[in-house]
Amino acid sequence: MRHGKKFNHLSRKAPHRKSMLSNMASSLILHKKIETTVAKAKALRKYIEPILTRAKTDTTHSRRTVFSLLNNKESVTELFNNVSEKIASRPGGYTRIIKTGFRLGDNAEMCVIELVDYNTLLLGSDDKEKASKSRRRRRKKSTASVKEDTSKAPKKNEKKEKKPKDDKKSK
Repeated sequence: MRHGKKFNHLSRKAPHRKSMLSNMASSLILHKKIETTVAKAKALRKYIEPILTRAKTDTTHSRRTVFSLLNNKESVTELFNNVSEKIASRPGGYTRIIKTGFRLGDNAEMCVIELVDYNTLLLGSDDKEKASKSRRRRRKKSTASVKEDTSKAPKKNEKKEKKPKDDKKSK
């Protein structure tokens, strides 16, 4: 029976599950995007959303609380220095899960979990639009150059000289 089952245990004992989620959360903060299974991503989302909300207020208490959950100095400094500035105006929903298909070995459903404010494809679209607006076109030929080109072209009555072709059979 599943009475009182509030979260996915991911077929792991509690210490293994906590350390795995801590490592995945640190990797997500440092790399802004990780690839994992859908079940782990959903568990990670429940784990990291409160951490990101806690990071909005930069106090010693919140830093210590986050460090006790992540156990990684680099990810804590990255979270409070860079990530918290980007998510300051967002009321929630800091992560996005994008399903990518199935893993070849065991057919597990795979996905990419990423921080919403760091998606380069969606945020970088403005740069692409600016670049596409400056199109280069061919310059139209002036009338003088058009006349020169027609004078160089062979006239209808003149015969073109044929170049002898090399026979491949003779070699």
